[in-house]
Formats: sequence, structure tokens, C-alpha cells
Amino acid sequence: MMNYIPLHRRWSLLIKTIPFVILIFILKYMVFFFELELLQFSSFFTAIISANIFLISFLISGVLSDYKESEKIPSDIASSIISLADEGMIILEEEQSPNAKKYLQHIQTINKAYIDWFYQKNTTLDVIHTLRELNHYFYIFQKTVPAPFISRLKQEQHILRKLINRVDTIRETSFLGTGYVIVETISFILIITMLFVNFGSVYEGLFFSTFVSLILIYMILFIKDLDNPFGYAQDEILTEEVSLKPLHDNIELIKTYIKS
Repeated sequence: MMNYIPLHRRWSLLIKTIPFVILIFILKYMVFFFELELLQFSSFFTAIISANIFLISFLISGVLSDYKESEKIPSDIASSIISLADEGMIILEEEQSPNAKKYLQHIQTINKAYIDWFYQKNTTLDVIHTLRELNHYFYIFQKTVPAPFISRLKQEQHILRKLINRVDTIRETSFLGTGYVIVETISFILIITMLFVNFGSVYEGLFFSTFVSLILIYMILFIKDLDNPFGYAQDEILTEEVSLKPLHDNIELIKTYIKS
């Protein structure tokens, strides 16, 4: 499902790129003004541009697969949490146990812990510890509920642990860091070279230099943005974060469970 991105965020990457493009425009004009365009445009130059675009496409395809997987994770976490709450609701309706009420309150705590963790307000160990506290309720429930019931609860607990480890891995692992280095290096060399290439006229030189630079710089920023779909806590707002709406929706849903 495509997440709605506010207009100011959809254009934020382009806005970040514009200062670099303006600088390149000014430098290209200065190079022309001082007659420093010492290089001639050749097919070899276009071949390097094509090779760099191919590398950029390779990086995008790599990070995109991780991003598509990451899109599903908050929804899967929210589903497992609600499944735990549903089971607790069954116990509450059958036995009217105060422990069942406390259990539902703890499920709400787990849901909020995950939200805070995504925003890096607590650590992975804090969330895992909150999940581990479910064992206390499993021990209490096993005295009065069937074993398969407890087994389902433990299975959801296992899924939540697995998903938090998966998100942690995606957060801490940058896709092909050496690939970023070569793309950034080639792009930097291309941009500098274009400043000194004689395109025939000042207008063509200014247009092609700024246009190609815009594409290269924008795509590098886009790849880095896409490579971290869980960057909610970063100072600079990313445009391609996966939605945490299912977890936020859970808060109100679990409240209705507790009040019933």
C-alpha cells in the first residue's frame, strides 16, 4: 500500500539538491568566464555517465527489496500485538480475571514500547525485556487455560522478537556501503569534469552541467533515504519512511479491550 507523503516531504530531497545545483551553475559560469573549459566533449564521457547510472540503478534495486520487506514489518508487529490482545480478551470474558486485565494493560505497554523504539526513545533490549515480562502472565494463565492456548501466545511472542531483530538489522546495515563509495566518487569526478568541458556554447554548458548534476546528486540522496526506512528519529526528516499507522491504531483498539 502506498503511504501518503505530505507535499513538503515529497519535495524535500529536491530542495536539498538545489543548493548543490546552484553552486555548480555558478562554478560552470565562472569556468566559462575565465576561459578554463580545456576539455572536449567525447563519447567516452557519455559512456562513463551511462556506467554510473547503471551502478545507481543497481543500488536502487538492492535497497528497494529491503524497503518492500520493511513496509510489511510494522503491520506484522501490530497484527501480532492485536492477536495477543484478542487472546487476553477471551480470558477476560471467560474468567473475569484481574490478571487478564493487567495482561491487556501490558499488551498496551508493549505496543507503546514498539512505537517509542521506532523513534529511538528506548533501546532494543528495553523492548525485549517488555516482551519477556509476558512470561509471567503465561505462567499464571497455564493453570486455568488449555496448553494450545498458551502455545499460541508464545508463538506471537516469538514473532514479535523475530521482527524486532529484523528491524534492528535493517537499521544497522547499510546496503553495499562500498557501492555507495564508488557511485559517489564517480559522480563527484563527473561533476567536476563537466565544469571544464567545452559544450560549444555557454547555454548548453550551463544546462547540461546543472541537469546531469541534479540527477546524480538527487539519486544518491534518494538511495540513502531509501536505505533507511526506519529513520524516524533522525534530525532531517526522511521522505521514504514506512508507515507506523497500524501501531498507532492499536493504541485506541487496545483501550477498548481494557475498558470492556
